[in-house]
Amino acid sequence: MSFVQIYIHLVFSTQEMKPFLNSKVLRIKVWNHINENATEKGIHIGEINGYSDHCHCLISLGRNQEIAKIAQLIKGESSFWINRNNLTADQFRWQDEYFAVSVSASGVEEVRNLLNDQESYHTTKPFLEEYSELIKKHGF
Repeated sequence: MSFVQIYIHLVFSTQEMKPFLNSKVLRIKVWNHINENATEKGIHIGEINGYSDHCHCLISLGRNQEIAKIAQLIKGESSFWINRNNLTADQFRWQDEYFAVSVSASGVEEVRNLLNDQESYHTTKPFLEEYSELIKKHGF
């Protein structure tokens, strides 16, 4: 039996960082859908949250899973679902690029706290600033 424990912090934004997900009710609906769809595809999202223009996921990778494929499945299907259900005024798209970094088992709680605090966090700090800090913190 194989034992695998690899955590990934995945972050992606809306196309051109537009605030498509501009209500908490809409965000909760989208996060729940992403989580349910991921579960159906064998993707384990331990935590999901974000704000009007981006999404954070804490993912536990399975032994045969690839980050690029997971990002594609999550982003592609959720865009399709959002548009099919007319949840935004304009056509919804996620940006092609994403941020993904490994998280040690000892760092999982820190990432969970960051994700759980997105609503209050972004009352004072825009996503672009948060994204720049993540890039810098992880040496990209």
